[in-house]
Amino acid sequence: MSKDYFEFRRFTVRQDRCAMKVGTDGTLLGAWAGMDRRAGRVLDIGTGTGLIALMMAQRYPDCRVVAIDIDADAVGQARENVAASPFAGRIDVVQADIGHFQSAELYDAIVSNPPFFADSLQSSDGQRTAARHTESLSYATLIASAFRLLADEGRFSLIIPVDCLSRLMAEVHLRGFFIARRQAVRTIPSKPPKRCLCEFVKHPVQQVAMQDSVLDISSGVRSPWYQDLTRDFYLR
Repeated sequence: MSKDYFEFRRFTVRQDRCAMKVGTDGTLLGAWAGMDRRAGRVLDIGTGTGLIALMMAQRYPDCRVVAIDIDADAVGQARENVAASPFAGRIDVVQADIGHFQSAELYDAIVSNPPFFADSLQSSDGQRTAARHTESLSYATLIASAFRLLADEGRFSLIIPVDCLSRLMAEVHLRGFFIARRQAVRTIPSKPPKRCLCEFVKHPVQQVAMQDSVLDISSGVRSPWYQDLTRDFYLR
């Protein structure tokens, strides 16, 4: 059973009311997604516990973050976590459907750990189903919304299972995004990549930065890459 909270170096994430708990995917994205080190606006789509919003606020001390989720319990939990953090003055948590969300300003960075089980058997837990399946947020809606809300020079970053990548990329190309960075992530060296971190922009790039990394070099031993990526967040 997952514990009701997860302690990071500079904040604590409570998760007793959220369907999706703190996990590797969210932590990877929060540590990997980037933007220029200047004052900026960040949008976290499907914030859940607020983990990625909190990580972005920690990494970029001058940014302001809007974290949205369609689920009322998740929004309440994220607001609780943000209020208890050192970043409460820079993160706004909003209950909204991203397909109808409006903003007076565009965002320099948009991040999302989206629903990813497009065709798999759904859980009997309705809240968990909504958090994990694309019926609650289709790739088409996610990509179209990100394109609409992203600044011209902004970056849209997400994490996706490798077996969902082709479906996602079809929507990305249809909308007009270009891939700028892609990081395939293996669980262990002997296994094929399981998840992929992707960064998209609105203009063609001369060369896509592509890397292949590993989470664990052996059972229970995190790789130097993962340790370096997350060192500012995890308690040691």
